[in-house]
Amino acid sequence: MREEEFVDVKFRLFDGSDMGPFQFSSASTIDMLKQRVVSDWPKGKTVIPKAASEIKLISAGKVLENTKTIGQCKMPFSDVGGGGIIMHVVVQSSLGKKRAETG
Repeated sequence: MREEEFVDVKFRLFDGSDMGPFQFSSASTIDMLKQRVVSDWPKGKTVIPKAASEIKLISAGKVLENTKTIGQCKMPFSDVGGGGIIMHVVVQSSLGKKRAETG
């Protein structure tokens, strides 16, 4: 059996600051990453997600699906030096989603 692969992931926030890097198993789902982002969200930001459902993670220009694993989403050109990945974090509050759906 193959040894489990780990990947370093940095999360780039809306203001250009980074969270991480954090180390995840390549079998971790995107939903697990979103939960980590919510739990470790930096204090003092003007936008604060209340739940993982308010976050979209983007890598290499693609919005990542919650059920996919890091291993399934990893693309060679999204890697940074040292085998890490940078994922962009977009926060969309549930209030904003409801407005968009009804408007």
